[in-house]
Amino acid sequence: MRERKTTDPPHSSTNLSEGKEKLRLKQEVGLISGVSLIAGTMIGSGIFMSPEWVLHHMGNPASSLLIWAACGLLAVFGALSYAELGTIIKESGGEYIYILRIFGSFPAFLFAYTSVILVRPAGLAAVCLSFAEYAVAPFYPGCSSPQVVIKCTAAACILLLTIINCLNVRLATSVMNIFTAAKLMALLVIVVGGLVLLAKGQTQNFQNGFQGTNARIGAVGVAFYQGLWSYDGWNNLNYVTEELKKPEVTLPRAVMIAIPLVTCLYLLVNVSYLAAMTPSELLSSGAVAVTWGDKVLGSWAWLMSLSVALSTFGSSNGTFFSGGRVCYIAAREGYMPDILSMAHVRRLTPSPALMFTSVMSLIMIISGNFTSIVNFFSFIAWLFYGMTISGLLYLKIKKPELPRSYKVPIIIPIIVLMAAVYLVLAPIIDQPQIEILYIIAFIFSGIILYFPLVRFKCHPRFLQTVTLHLQLFLEVAPTTKDTN
Repeated sequence: MRERKTTDPPHSSTNLSEGKEKLRLKQEVGLISGVSLIAGTMIGSGIFMSPEWVLHHMGNPASSLLIWAACGLLAVFGALSYAELGTIIKESGGEYIYILRIFGSFPAFLFAYTSVILVRPAGLAAVCLSFAEYAVAPFYPGCSSPQVVIKCTAAACILLLTIINCLNVRLATSVMNIFTAAKLMALLVIVVGGLVLLAKGQTQNFQNGFQGTNARIGAVGVAFYQGLWSYDGWNNLNYVTEELKKPEVTLPRAVMIAIPLVTCLYLLVNVSYLAAMTPSELLSSGAVAVTWGDKVLGSWAWLMSLSVALSTFGSSNGTFFSGGRVCYIAAREGYMPDILSMAHVRRLTPSPALMFTSVMSLIMIISGNFTSIVNFFSFIAWLFYGMTISGLLYLKIKKPELPRSYKVPIIIPIIVLMAAVYLVLAPIIDQPQIEILYIIAFIFSGIILYFPLVRFKCHPRFLQTVTLHLQLFLEVAPTTKDTN
C-alpha cells in the first residue's frame, strides 16, 4: 500500500501501462441503468423476508405499514443528500470517498476496513443465502432444505456474479436491467392479487389496526433496521459516480424515480400480504411470499419461489457491482493493497477488487445467519451514514461556495442525521447486547493496521514483487480517476 495521487509515478515497478495513457473505468451507466441499479439492489430478499419481523417488533399491521412508509421517506431523504455530495465530490466510492475528502484519512480508513472486510461481504452473503433458500425450496417440498445445499448454491451464485462483473460492465448492467424488470413484474402480481382481495372485502385485518402497538424505543429501532434492510441500496449509485453518464443529471434523477417507485411497491405489497393473511399467519410464516402464493395463486404458487429467487439474484448483482467499487476506490487511494486498485487491461473492470469481495463473501457464507446479519449490518451502516451526512452539513454551512449542480434543502440532511443517531443509539439504550461491543471493537481494531501501514508506510518489500506477479497473472494495470 502507498499513498496515491491522481496518477502513479512514471517508473513504478507495478505499472504495466508505462508510457501509455492510463486506464479508466468506462462511463456506461445511464439513467435507465442507474434506476435499475438502485431499484434492482433495493428490491431483493428484504420485501419477501422482513415484513414478518417488522410486524413482530411493532405489534400490529397499521404501525408496521407506518414503519415501511417512514423507511421509504428516510431512504429518499438520504439519497437526495448523497446526490448533492455526488455533485460536489465527483468520485466513485460512496461514503468512503466522502469521509476521506471531508474528515481525513483515519476515519476513511476505518470505514474502508470495516466495509471491505466485513459489511459488504456480509450483506452480499445474506442476500445470496436468501436466493439459495428460495431457489432450492421447490426441490424439497414439505421439508426444510439441507444447509449444505443452500450454502453451496449461495457460493455458486457468488462465483457466477464474479464472472459476470469481471467480464464486462455493460453485461453486469444488462443483467441488472433484466432482473429488475422481472422482479417488478413479480411484485406487480402480488400487488394486483392484493387489490383483488381488497375489492372482495377482505379488510378485516386492517380494523383496529393500531391496537397493541409496541412503542418501546428499542423495538421501533429494530423494526426500522428490518425495514431499512429492504431499502438498502438507495446509495448505490454514489459508489459508481465515475462510471455515470452526466452524473450531475443522472444521479438526482435516478434517485427521484427509483426510490418513490420502490416505496409505493413495498407499501402495496405489505397491504397485499395483510389482505391474504392474518397477522398471526404472517408471523408464523418462514417465507411470506410463498405463504401468500399458497393462499392466492393455488397451483401457481411455485411462481413465488421463482420470483424471489430472481429478485434476490438481481439484488445480489447490484450489491456485488457497487461493493467491489468500495474496495477498488480504497485501494486506489492507497488504503488497501495496490493490486486491488487495478483494472483489467482489456475489459476495463476492477477485477481484483471484485475477486477479493467474492472471496470474503464466500467466507461469510460459512456462518451466515439472515436476521443477525441484518441487525449487525444496519447498525454499522447507519453509523457511517450519519458521519457522511454530518459531512454534508459541514460543507453546506462552512463551504457554501463549493460548486454544485444540485442542492438539497438543509432540513433534509438534518432529519437524516437525527434518524441515524436514533437508529444507532436506540437499540443500545433499550436493550444493550454484547454483539454491539464486538462490532465497535472490530471497527477500532483498524487502528492496529492504520498507523504502521498507512500513516507510517511500513510496507514489507516482498509485497511489491507479489503485486507485480499478480498484475501479470490477472492482466491488470493501475487506473486513473475520471472526475469530469
